[in-house]
Amino acid sequence: MKEKKKYILSLTAGVLAIIVCSLCLFCSGDYVVYTAGKKRKKLPIYGVKRDDECLSISFDCAWGVDCTDKILDALDFYNVKCTFFVVQFWAEKYPEYLKKIVDRGHEIGTHSKTHPNMSKLTEAEIEEELKSSVNAIESVTGKKVTLFRPPFGDYDDEVITIAEKLGLYTIQWNVDSLDWKNLSAEAIAMRVTKKAKSGSIILMHNNGLHTLESLPLIFSATQQKGLVYRPIGELIYTDDFEITPDGTQIKKLGEQQ
Repeated sequence: MKEKKKYILSLTAGVLAIIVCSLCLFCSGDYVVYTAGKKRKKLPIYGVKRDDECLSISFDCAWGVDCTDKILDALDFYNVKCTFFVVQFWAEKYPEYLKKIVDRGHEIGTHSKTHPNMSKLTEAEIEEELKSSVNAIESVTGKKVTLFRPPFGDYDDEVITIAEKLGLYTIQWNVDSLDWKNLSAEAIAMRVTKKAKSGSIILMHNNGLHTLESLPLIFSATQQKGLVYRPIGELIYTDDFEITPDGTQIKKLGEQQ
């Protein structure tokens, strides 16, 4: 009976120890770094730790151009420079828009060749998606492509590793406008302005039903708060950085800006 009681007490103590350790890891964020004893997975850049009130807005381009000219006009009016992530088939269908975007002072990144779920592809297929789309963009703009946004936000270690090998920074977002859900302009603006802050990366689309209407509301509100828009390539750190478990890019210790 005593041995059984000791066993139960020992088992209970072990369970409690595991719970306490798990809670400690959860609270510290280290639960993302190690899973079942494995090293943390690679992460793209969701946002950047900055204290200079700079942030970025980005537009994914895969279908249509109906609102793109007016979006560019709105960006000009509010003196906003941003990043467009374009799919290769969009770039090939609308090369004149690649030139317009660059001529208006904006940045272009790749959004893949065919807009697939990148994590489901082989290594060779991932490389083809990136190389082909980068070449298609650069052949029109003459500008080097350094940014990549995975379609659907879908990635794994292999996707990020191959992108790095090709000189591409993998970019996600930490402010989702949900403009692709055809929310009202007011609802889109409320989502963005509520979350936007220094170092944020905002996700929007060039063909959302109310994206264009939401821009004046977004820019007016955020600029009144002192926020300044920069292309993502100017927002992120390109060397000596780390990415925290929540996807925030930071300068390495001793090199914070």
